[in-house]
Amino acid sequence: MGFLPTSVKEIKALGWEQPDIIIFTGDAYVDHPAFGAAVIGRVLESEGFKVAIVPQPNWRDDLRDFKKLGEPRLFFAVTAGNMDSMVNHYTAAKRLRSDDAYTPDGKAGFRPDYATVIYSQILKKLFPNIPIVIGGVEASLRRLTHYDYWSDTLKPSILAESTADILVYGMGEKVITEIARKFDEGLPLESLRAIPQVVYIDENVQKYKRSADAIILNSYEDCKTDKFKFAQNFKVIEEESNRINSKILVEPIEDRCIVVNPPFKPATTNEIDRWYDLPYTRLPHPRYKGKTIPAWEMIKFSVNIHRGCFGGCSFCTISAHQGRFISSRSEQSILKEIEEIKGMPGFAGYLSDLGGPSANMYGMTPNDYNLCARCKRPSCIYPNICKNLNSSHERINNLYSQVRKVKGIKKAFVGSGIRYDLFINRKESKPEREYFENLFLYHVSGRLKVAPEHTSEKVLKMMRKPPFELFKQLKLWFDALNEKFGLKQQLIPYFISSHPGSTEEDMKQLADETRKLNFKLEQVQDFTPTPMTLASTIYYTGINPYTGEKVYVARSVEEKRKQQSYFFWYKNESKAPLAQNKKRLPKRKPPIK
Repeated sequence: MGFLPTSVKEIKALGWEQPDIIIFTGDAYVDHPAFGAAVIGRVLESEGFKVAIVPQPNWRDDLRDFKKLGEPRLFFAVTAGNMDSMVNHYTAAKRLRSDDAYTPDGKAGFRPDYATVIYSQILKKLFPNIPIVIGGVEASLRRLTHYDYWSDTLKPSILAESTADILVYGMGEKVITEIARKFDEGLPLESLRAIPQVVYIDENVQKYKRSADAIILNSYEDCKTDKFKFAQNFKVIEEESNRINSKILVEPIEDRCIVVNPPFKPATTNEIDRWYDLPYTRLPHPRYKGKTIPAWEMIKFSVNIHRGCFGGCSFCTISAHQGRFISSRSEQSILKEIEEIKGMPGFAGYLSDLGGPSANMYGMTPNDYNLCARCKRPSCIYPNICKNLNSSHERINNLYSQVRKVKGIKKAFVGSGIRYDLFINRKESKPEREYFENLFLYHVSGRLKVAPEHTSEKVLKMMRKPPFELFKQLKLWFDALNEKFGLKQQLIPYFISSHPGSTEEDMKQLADETRKLNFKLEQVQDFTPTPMTLASTIYYTGINPYTGEKVYVARSVEEKRKQQSYFFWYKNESKAPLAQNKKRLPKRKPPIK
């Protein structure tokens, strides 16, 4: 099967009079299951709908890209793409990026800032009578009042700003199908309010105040004038987002309210298999012939084995978008995709990634979902592994074993991050010991990247990450395996500076700890506040929503620059800050051997 149409010519070639749904996306159109617009398009197509895609429309000219396909029969679907457009455009220092991995030849400037808002406003002006459904990462994480780092303001729900009619949050396959069915049946827009995992605007706040199934949040106006109220909102939103049976969230704004319905239950294996088994070409659209799309080049020979993450890291948006519960594909579906990859042009036998948000969470589910219904923990593994979590590595060991037996696969690398706190304290357990040894021997490209994030116990608690001692244990185990098998593989740690709670003293400690371990850091990042995370809430308010305590935050350019400089103590240009404070650093100990 070919691509979804992107032009009038392609629509006519299919014999259509009119598309049912037209998707506008800020990314180039790559028909691959790692690209959200392609997945939504294929899912709707599999339900019998005629779907067209307009990738990266020009919003600066006479808006011909927005007009060229005319009106859809049912609705417009709008997404900024696989990333929040502001994260895509700007660095942590708010400098404009010079490239865009989701654009042909990596060129920048092919999508606007706040793309979901801009696209929706244009479509509403041109086609006022056609419903607009927004979704994707940008819409999902901005569904309620949120702190926007790039404008340094508290913004209202993106639904209110965009003038769209309804918002889909999270992974939207089930939701978008229900929306399309209701519109196809001729039901009014109001009928969509009964669908789980949608956000809509209502004029009647009072009816929710009388409902036992709803929680009334502090209003947008109250959050703007009182940071503590915004912090209170975040705590409620995160707790409800993590529950298996959550309530309706209602946030007043002016004389209306934003209403967030509880999500669908996590996707079953059968459901997620069906979505991944759809007839993707796995290629960029032919309109990009002769051009490269960097994001596709990175993932074209990779396989996503599951979705969701129960880690609950303070700075991470994965659980806020994909959910806390793991939905894993079957081994058969994964092996089927590998067979398809083997037939792709340029494939030489190497899978670049066999992973997911956290690669070794594959197959890990609660033992009893009824217990999860009463739980509000933001993380299933911090500060300890929940006793109700089946965290055995048996299923992923079996999957790796099956993949290694596939004829024509020379190596299946795991490029996604792993959570070593899921196995490091259980290395005497056979499945966990086998997992790491097999990972080390067969699935590492010579460099295993892991993310301790920091060395300070205080900062790690703020991050909801395990103690740095666990990383030290991992390094000892890793070094022992190098010696055992006569290899010289590298362990590459990832760290963040300027995270809320991190002071210059904490960064001095990080420099000393990593120097003692003989690391010259390269995988580092300055903290970027992104919507709907605990860390961004603390960054904006200076308050920990869970304790009410004040938290130090490095905000100024100078503070952030100083913190970053400690990563690079071994570079001449960055030695000065470290040297000035050398007397206050602990004395160096011999490196661990």
